[in-house]
Amino acid sequence: MSKVLVTGGSGFIGSYCVLQLLQAGHQVRTTVRSLKREQDVRGMLETGGVDPGEHLHFAQADLQQDAGWADAVEGCDYVLHVASPLPAGVPKHEDELIIPAREGALRVLRAARDAGVKRVVLTSSFAAIGYGVTPTETPFNESNWSNVNGQAMSAYAKSKTLAERAAWDFMEREGGSMELSVVNPVGVLGPVLGPDYSTSILLVQRMLDGEVPGCPRIYFGIVDVRDVADLHIRAMTHPDAPGERFSAIAGEVMSMQDIALVLRAKLGAAASRVPTRQLPDWVVRLAALFKPEMKMLLPELGKKKRIQCGKAQRMLGWAPRSNEEAIIATAESLMRLGLSKASA
Repeated sequence: MSKVLVTGGSGFIGSYCVLQLLQAGHQVRTTVRSLKREQDVRGMLETGGVDPGEHLHFAQADLQQDAGWADAVEGCDYVLHVASPLPAGVPKHEDELIIPAREGALRVLRAARDAGVKRVVLTSSFAAIGYGVTPTETPFNESNWSNVNGQAMSAYAKSKTLAERAAWDFMEREGGSMELSVVNPVGVLGPVLGPDYSTSILLVQRMLDGEVPGCPRIYFGIVDVRDVADLHIRAMTHPDAPGERFSAIAGEVMSMQDIALVLRAKLGAAASRVPTRQLPDWVVRLAALFKPEMKMLLPELGKKKRIQCGKAQRMLGWAPRSNEEAIIATAESLMRLGLSKASA
């Protein structure tokens, strides 16, 4: 089995990458910004049914500093670069996201190349594919790129686009014999292993807890975190993966109201606080005057972006779970771990 570095092992996707690599018998090293997080990560893995024992090691490294990266990649065959900043709120300046994402990706790639790593798999996002562009009925695919100068591009979408662009440019100029594959997930749901989870999960948690008054007219692509981790590992070893981007999406996009109706239908009384009323756009715009997190939704109101999802299935044999399974697994895990006011 190989030795694999996973950056950001305390994060939602990173922890599942570590878990599945360990289950497959690999030796795993993961980076954390502080070694104080080691017990948190081990606890999440145990929640996921894995005792990592001596097969998991930790390295301290920060995307904004050079220190630690050479040691982190030393002796590794592969790198899954998952770590990237994603705040729950709106950053004061877009560079708070863009610089760590872009410079962090380049730090990891340089260190990996210098250490003789065979292949890096970079976690990008659909945010690097389908934002800042003119609305279209044509489905987006891996050949599309977001326009960082487009109207209403969020700091997050810019950071993911610029980081991925920088990674491909680096590989072309100075990647040497090292290979690169990229995974572009949509909204990542699925069972949480602890309180470190994505903004997508926060949406479900707030719906369960009745913290949103209704459903804005926004649409999501959905994918289960277990399938995102599986896609990373397939892209790590498959001979056809180098030089390719892979959209990670399970099926058709869903509205927030669609998600609410799934929760109500499948969870019964436990979902009694979930709002199913669709909010008129004018109500959302009014609320955005007072709530910054609502303002982030305005550019996406009513935009239903269709996304082709067959490339990873066709090339890598990837078989994702359904949207509904990902949604319910999210809610059930939040309740089971006491991270939601709702009770099973």
